[in-house]
Amino acid sequence: MEERLADHTAADAPPPTKDGPDGPPPPEDRSGDPAIWSRNFRYYFTARSAGLLSWAMLPVAVSAGLLSGGYGLDTAGYSMAFLVAPFAGLVLFGGVLADRFTARRMMIIADLANLTAHILLALLFIHGIDHLWQLYGLLVVAGTANALFQPGASSTVPLVSRDVQGANGVLRTSEAITGLGGPALAGVLVGFGSTGWVMVISAIAYGTSAICLFVLRLGAVPAPPAGQSLWRNLAVGWQEFSSRSWLWGVILIWMFYAVLSWGPQLSVAAGVLVPEHGASAFGLVNAALGAGTVAGGLLAIRYKPQRPLAAGAVAMMAYPLYPLGIVLGWPVWLLCVAQVLVGVGIGVWGVMWATSVQTQVPGEVLNRVHAYEVAGSVGMYPIGSALAGPAVGAFGTDAVLVVGVVVGFLTTAALLAARPIRNLQRVPDRA
Repeated sequence: MEERLADHTAADAPPPTKDGPDGPPPPEDRSGDPAIWSRNFRYYFTARSAGLLSWAMLPVAVSAGLLSGGYGLDTAGYSMAFLVAPFAGLVLFGGVLADRFTARRMMIIADLANLTAHILLALLFIHGIDHLWQLYGLLVVAGTANALFQPGASSTVPLVSRDVQGANGVLRTSEAITGLGGPALAGVLVGFGSTGWVMVISAIAYGTSAICLFVLRLGAVPAPPAGQSLWRNLAVGWQEFSSRSWLWGVILIWMFYAVLSWGPQLSVAAGVLVPEHGASAFGLVNAALGAGTVAGGLLAIRYKPQRPLAAGAVAMMAYPLYPLGIVLGWPVWLLCVAQVLVGVGIGVWGVMWATSVQTQVPGEVLNRVHAYEVAGSVGMYPIGSALAGPAVGAFGTDAVLVVGVVVGFLTTAALLAARPIRNLQRVPDRA
């Protein structure tokens, strides 16, 4: 399928923009700003890191808080469903709203909603949960807020940094660090009976994020033509998504990968490693994954191949090492080495993919395209996770892990075999 550029208004007319009530300010000359660490990027980095820390703490704090409070695993499971389902179901609409009203506005609204929800969650855990529907309702608010936030999180990067790939490398590193530190901090605080204080810290973080986003100076922001309905905006987003074979090709491959390899792996690996080596060893192995992801993000700040998706696919070749090591009975230290390599591959791929989407897709449709991307890839992960238990019961642990190994290799092979994906060229950094 041929790639095409966005077809919006008249050929000579610039895309509509949205800004303040007095219209967009004149373009700013930012050629003297640092390629990555500009004023805008410093504020955005702070906002994104604060939000990622809070998001990483929430599932651990809620699950551990409920279990330590005498509730069962079913209640903890329902809680996670109420948190994740709104995100998966509403992220497409989050992309439309971000394009219609600007990503920054939607992200600030999302942060304020999360701030309110986490204050109420803190009160709920501190004073005791009288009715579970109150907890479930607040988790729905948090999941919905993140669905509103996520599309803009990607489209804002090209607006705050001239070196988009370098900025993505920094953000991927921050995501890995907060992904490690957030659950650990939440676990320690819950261990001291302070689930409510986890929510207080999260509320402060979301407030910090909202303030940092508010003070960004982005100038004119591309927007879709005025007068289009929400459903028309969704349809245009789908047209833009489906017109790029490299884009939908990656997502199609990733859907199989998420269901058959990525989704089942965490719970299946835990079922093998925890009984055999203990929970601390399992935690160490996952910490090694986080360390590798940090290294991959740092590497991707400087490593700028001409064909980014091909380079990212090669980096993903390390992914099958971890499930293969479990099947072969590797010792914990060797599994940690494998996970470091896997993390490096994931970090490099994530930066190459995010940068390709952000630089190849026009700004006026980027939020919607990113929303379709998230819905199609991340949205399949819960299905794979849910199928892990029945699959192990039907076929055995080793069989499920071997399928993950094979699918991991096939994922890399498919990414490299698809010409639009393999040959996609890097967009040079802005001067």
